[in-house]
Amino acid sequence: MAGLSYQQGPPLALPLRFFLAAPLFLMLAGVSALAIGQDGLVSRWSPAVLAIVHLLTLGYLGTVMMGALTQMLPVVLGARIPAVRAVAGATLSGLVVGVALLAAGLAFGKPALLVAAMVALALALVTFLTAMAIALLRAGVVVSDTVWPLRQAWLALLSTTVLGLALAGGFAGLFPDLDLTTLTALHVAWGLAGWILILVIGVAYQVVPMLQLTPPYPNQVSRWLTWLVLIGLIGYSAALFWLDGAGIVSVVGRFALAAGAGIFAIVTLVLQHRRRRKLGDATLTFWRLAMASLLGCAAAGPLVAGEPAQMAVGGLFLLGFAASAVNGMLYKIVPFLAWFHLQAQTQARAGTIPSMKAFVPEDSARRHLWLHASAVCLLVPAPFLPWPVASVGWLLLVLSGDRLWRNLLAARRLYLAYGGCL
Repeated sequence: MAGLSYQQGPPLALPLRFFLAAPLFLMLAGVSALAIGQDGLVSRWSPAVLAIVHLLTLGYLGTVMMGALTQMLPVVLGARIPAVRAVAGATLSGLVVGVALLAAGLAFGKPALLVAAMVALALALVTFLTAMAIALLRAGVVVSDTVWPLRQAWLALLSTTVLGLALAGGFAGLFPDLDLTTLTALHVAWGLAGWILILVIGVAYQVVPMLQLTPPYPNQVSRWLTWLVLIGLIGYSAALFWLDGAGIVSVVGRFALAAGAGIFAIVTLVLQHRRRRKLGDATLTFWRLAMASLLGCAAAGPLVAGEPAQMAVGGLFLLGFAASAVNGMLYKIVPFLAWFHLQAQTQARAGTIPSMKAFVPEDSARRHLWLHASAVCLLVPAPFLPWPVASVGWLLLVLSGDRLWRNLLAARRLYLAYGGCL
């Protein structure tokens, strides 16, 4: 799209390393659930569930999102990330080590592992947040629908990081006087509704029209929607902190969050229906699954009661919405970046390098789509299903992560085969 500075993007190797590492966490989450079994997964507060949730959120989703932002910040905002190789290396290394230690520390109740995880994750996240802040400050008054959502997502990630480190310290026994229940609720809210939802909305303003050939988002939506989500999040957080989650402020905050999510999902589905290219592909289906899941969360989230139902809504948000949207974006972003860098490096003429579709063939992407969708269909209602059925969902999640990893690895091999440099 006009106004994007692709030449300012980092070398392909930097975001690609994040993208290739991320599916490993998805597979590890599935393997962990299968190894732990039904008895360890009965409560959302059980150590095993907390470990698996962080493998999905910070491991899979966080790794992809931070890798995508190393590419997106300079391209969309025109502001280079300082020392981008060092920043990417420290961030990815800290994430891989920190998430593994965090999951192990939570699952096995080992305070020493939690303290080590705090150190590794603090290194990764502080490095990334600092670099992102510098890029956002350098952006100044750049005119883009994505700038303010990225700033809001930065604030949400900062809040999630501070709360998460405090919680890890609390579980490790370093901060015995913390109100872990309230801090956990705040950590979940800022991580899911703040960092994940606001970031996906902001990224969608660029990638949906550009890569799915839809009309742009209406100005009223792109200017105000993430503010509605942020205000709802602040109201809900204030009610949690000062009113124990009760009162009209909490109700208004929760319904504002639901309204923001619902509006985004409906508008995106309408834009996709009006896309210029009517022939569908795996990316479009991934995103339609994501938006349908988000609509379900918006409808059920403010009203759902009971732990099994709350776990189901959480699974619908993480796997149905967030993971589906991320998968869909990867199958557009990776082929485009591989094709763009290959063309720029080789000065190739049209027809002498693979097309974007060749990097991830449609049939390979669709095989992943069916594995992922099947996993979602079984894991969302898993709290209500017998373990033999739910375990099939976790196995499908492992196979889904494996298929994604092999698809991305095949794109990397094709890029190198035609003379690309990493």
